[in-house]
Order: sequence, then C-alpha cells, then structure tokens
Amino acid sequence: MTVDDTAIASTDELVAELRSWLDENWDPDLTVAQWWERLGLSGWANPSLPRNAYGRDVSRSDAVRIAQEIANFGALGAPPGLGMLLAAPTIATHGSQEQIDRYVRDIVTGQVAWCQLFSEPGAGSDLAGLTSRAVRDGDTWIVNGQKVWTSLGHMADLGMLLARTSPDAPKHSGISWFVCDMHQPGVEVRPLREMTGNAMFNEVFLSDVRVDNDAIIGAENEGWRVANTTLAFERAGLGTGGGGSGSQQQIQPGTVAGNLDKRVGDLVGPAPSQPAAAVTSDGRPRSSAAMLISYAQANGKANDPLIRQRLVELHTLGEIGRLNGERVKAAKAAGRDIPGMPNVGKLSMSNVVRLQRDLGLEIAGASGMLHAYDGAQAKTLSATVNDPVLPAVTMSALYAQAPPIYGGTDQIQRNIIGERVLGLPKEPGSDSKKPFSELPKNA
Repeated sequence: MTVDDTAIASTDELVAELRSWLDENWDPDLTVAQWWERLGLSGWANPSLPRNAYGRDVSRSDAVRIAQEIANFGALGAPPGLGMLLAAPTIATHGSQEQIDRYVRDIVTGQVAWCQLFSEPGAGSDLAGLTSRAVRDGDTWIVNGQKVWTSLGHMADLGMLLARTSPDAPKHSGISWFVCDMHQPGVEVRPLREMTGNAMFNEVFLSDVRVDNDAIIGAENEGWRVANTTLAFERAGLGTGGGGSGSQQQIQPGTVAGNLDKRVGDLVGPAPSQPAAAVTSDGRPRSSAAMLISYAQANGKANDPLIRQRLVELHTLGEIGRLNGERVKAAKAAGRDIPGMPNVGKLSMSNVVRLQRDLGLEIAGASGMLHAYDGAQAKTLSATVNDPVLPAVTMSALYAQAPPIYGGTDQIQRNIIGERVLGLPKEPGSDSKKPFSELPKNA
C-alpha cells in the first residue's frame, strides 16, 4: 500500500469514528459551553494537536475534513479564533504539561478567547524591534508598551504577549512570550475602524500590566524562538490549502462574546450572509472559483472570455494550494517536511484574494460601487439591485487589502523564502549581534 493509500484509509477511519461519536454525543439542548467541553475533551475540537494537548495528532488536511464532517452532521463546530489557530499549538510545542493543561484545555473547550499582542507601531515588519518592556518584580513582570493591529482584542480574555525582558541582549535574544490577562487594570483596547465598516483590529495600551513568571511559554529571553512557532502556524493556517471550518457561521468563544450559556441547537446552520451554494452536493466547501462561477452565471457574465480566463486562473491557484497541502501531508507521513511551504501558501493566498476582489467586482459591474455596512443595509442593498450575493462580494473586495499585510507581509514572506529556504545571502549588517539598547530606534 502506498503512503497516499494509507493516508486515505486512515482519514476514512477517522471520519467513521467521528460520526459514531457524534451520534452518541450531539445534543442540541446542551449549552454551548457543555457541548464545547464534550467536543474539546474528546480531541475532536482541534485534532491536529498532540494527544497530550487535547488533540489526536492528525494532519492539517484531516483536521479540515473532520471540521467539515461536524458541520455536515449539523452539530456546532469547534470554537474558532486565534486561541485554536495560534496559542494552542504554540503552547503544545513549547509549554510544560502543566501549562498545556492550564491554557489549552480552556481553548479547545471555548472557555476563553485569545488575541495576539505582537505588532507595535514602531515594529511591524521588523517584529524583533519591539519596545514593549517587561521588568521583573518578584514572581511577576510589570509590562508597559503599545501594540497595534490586534485582531479581536476587544473580545479576548487572554493575549499572546511579546515583550522585551533583556534590553542589553541582541534584539532577537532578549524577548519573552507571555500569557497576558486582558481583563486586568492597565489594559486598554481601542478599536480601529476599517473601510469595510468593521472593527476587527485594535490598538492595545499596556500600563503597568502584571504577568506571572509562570506565564512565560518557553524560557525567559527565548520568546523569539517561540514567536517563530506561532508565526509558522499563522502562515500555515492563512495560506491557500489551509482549509476552513465549513459552512456554518462561527460562534465566538470566551467570556466576552456571551455565547457560552446559549442553547447550542439554536446556533447551528448556515451563516446568513453565505450563499446556499457554498457547499458541494456531498457537503464539502466549494472553492472561491466555484462560487464566483455561479455568480458569473447568475449575472450573465459567464461567457465573457476575459472573465472565464481569470476564473480558470483562480481555480488553478486554489488547486495548487490544495495539492501543496496534500504534498505536505504526504511528506510528514513519510517523516519529512517541505521547507517554506507555509510562506509559499501565505503568498499564494494574497494573490487569490486580490484576484477574487477584481473578479467579483467585474462580475458585479456598476453595482460593485455600492456597499452595505451592516446587516440591515445588506438586505436593502440586495433587494434594491436584485443581487443577494453583492454584499459579500463588496465586503470581500474591501477586505482584500488586509491579507497581504497581516500575518507577515508579502515582502517578509519573500525574504524568508529567499534567506531560509533558498539560502540567499542576508542583507549585510551586525545589528542582530549588538545589544538592543545600543541600536538606533527601529534598527
């Protein structure tokens, strides 16, 4: 039997086990918190995590298949967010078993929501140039600084905090990765309104914020190594072939969102803004190309040769991303890896969202100049132009400027591929060896 045949057989067995478990455990009368506890402690919420971290140690592609099967069954999916995507796998990789039990358990059961306190106004692309400072005070650290572009910081209970703990060490060596309580005094979150009308991003001000010494993940002053793990998971999750959570709307975890005490059966079903054709006949998520093909057919643009050519290009990019995911899966099954694939996937995703933006607006025509900034406006707009998909198209078009920036800009991804994968020479300079306190600002 080949590696691929073994992987397929293993996936089918996993799905069969999952369906049996869902038959026995799904109960729409449970609260969200009760259901997520069942799902998380069984290993099905984040099955790509190791078994000692409330997972099942499966590949990313198998985890995507599992998430889709949960949606197909009609059960509420796993708690979404940066806790699942970034914090849990990072802590599973670098944390002690006590930290895994303390933090990861509450992530997979949806009890807490997380945000990422990495980027700063003066240290965006050069993340290692961050200046937020943590000073030791007995068994705690006192943190002062400012973070920016903090996704869902206003909904978070805990944050992944990078702070400088040794300013006299070289800039990559004097950073620590902390778990920060977002509800404590001294944490101020200010929303940043986007041109989409949403405010997913925030700036966060930290004034004499306290974090316990045992909340350091990894060793003191070794946070850069831990942060690189976090960023690797981020790029793998954001890239083409990273997968999604199915066709359901996502119910936010944590104490702020207010969903934990709701009846879980009331919260399942397709997202209101999502077209019914978002899944195939066998329940799998449709590609963005397939949905735009349907949109072009509905708008009488399917025979335009330029639009047809670009739809094929979008389909091709999606297939390359999917097949790259399968390549990674096969390589890992054989005990190997494909260096730089998360960075390649992240770059490809940027190209995909830009092409989706341009194609969607071309198909929409003049109506693409209109946008709805809330649910009521979306209904009015759809009824006015007789186009139920238009609000999603314009939202996607306005949002398309963000993915090539967040999670590491396209330029950063190219630098990483060039230097770390292809072995090209780095830019000359000795800044990485000097004490951070001796470097010019932003050096």
